[in-house]
Amino acid sequence: MRTKARGLRRAVVFAAALAAVAVLPGCVTVHGERAVVPAVTEAEAAKALDRFTETNNEANRTNDAALNATIETGALGAVDQAGLRARRAVHPDGSPDHQELELSDARFLIPRQAGWPKFFVADTASSQSPGKRWLLVFTRDGVEEKWKVSYLSVLDASAVPEFAEDGEGHAEAVPAGASARLAVAPKDLGKAYTDYLREGGDAFADGPATSGLRQERRKTAASPGARTQWADLPARDARFAPVGLRTEDGGALVFFTTHHQMRQTVPQGYKPQVKDPYVRALMEGTPRQSVTYVRLGLQTAAVPPADAGDPKVELVYRLQRLTGAKGE
Repeated sequence: MRTKARGLRRAVVFAAALAAVAVLPGCVTVHGERAVVPAVTEAEAAKALDRFTETNNEANRTNDAALNATIETGALGAVDQAGLRARRAVHPDGSPDHQELELSDARFLIPRQAGWPKFFVADTASSQSPGKRWLLVFTRDGVEEKWKVSYLSVLDASAVPEFAEDGEGHAEAVPAGASARLAVAPKDLGKAYTDYLREGGDAFADGPATSGLRQERRKTAASPGARTQWADLPARDARFAPVGLRTEDGGALVFFTTHHQMRQTVPQGYKPQVKDPYVRALMEGTPRQSVTYVRLGLQTAAVPPADAGDPKVELVYRLQRLTGAKGE
């Protein structure tokens, strides 16, 4: 009996010691919430990309938003699923002009991360954009979840920056806050951009999505046929959180989301003409005097380091798509 008692006491002490170690600050936990580890292996990343491509083709072929939701999330999921719902309303038997997507020549930018969510970026060639590179941001919130794409950026091959890597070839994820040491912190990019669209300023370099867009809006606002108003807001929902990778120059390539509304009001005695069948498919209400178009913007920004000589943010890619419309 004494032998059994001593064995039991040793087992209890050993278990208590393990419990004590498990709660020591900075220790690795079973699920890796505190461990700084690669977000994914190259083999797993390749499987996630293959799964995305196959399912994306099926969803687009059949206009199936629910199927798309199994491979896309966040901002990209929101715009693509709205588009698929609209196309299904117009083409219930499937997309008549569907083109199969093929992604090839993939390299994977995999950062070391602690906790969740985790992400990686697939840099690929695409059959739909010859001569360009598709950068797809894959993310997931837990080990039991499937990888889904939250952002897409299409860049000229020469515009893809050189990314910083550690000694083992892993990319560096950029913190969302001030510790990123950038001209604009990733968490502040949405506000900085929407403030710029309203007020101008010198935070962003000239380009089609910055000075060019402001000029285009000024021309549209002066149109005699309708009064146009815009409302631009940064995305606050965690689903649309920014994602960034450090570049070799100390800056970062950052993916971020913004909300945009455009309201067009026609003079008394006239009725808004909404001819686009895809817009009508997403329309709520009846357009008697005005129509409000609701869009989501997915931007990719080259953000210079905070100590750069002329720290202007350059928008290298912008995708803006309709997610809803309201007639009044």
